[in-house]
Amino acid sequence: MSDFTPKTPIELQIRKIIFEKFNDPDTIFTNDDVFGILKETADIDSSWIIDDVESFFNEICDSGMARNVAQNFTTIHLKIFDPIEKSHCASCNFDIHLGPSEEKKCPNSSCKSVI
Repeated sequence: MSDFTPKTPIELQIRKIIFEKFNDPDTIFTNDDVFGILKETADIDSSWIIDDVESFFNEICDSGMARNVAQNFTTIHLKIFDPIEKSHCASCNFDIHLGPSEEKKCPNSSCKSVI
């Protein structure tokens, strides 16, 4: 990854896309689907490739928001466990999106405040 710093942290941008486009536990989506939307509409470095954001998708699975239901090379097929809820973090002043079974802390890696 480059030295590019987005205005909104990437992990929050990814969660927002999942909330807005794939917020149904019966829907299977891929990291490629989310990354395509991210590249079109979000605040990221135009030189980034899917490998540059892999750790963010792994964190979403590790947090309990979604699960990996299949994988083919770099494409990860995901399903959320439960509908995602929108909240606001008073510490970093960003809107955040959490699954109901996730720990109630800000997913912004530079914040991590308890919500």
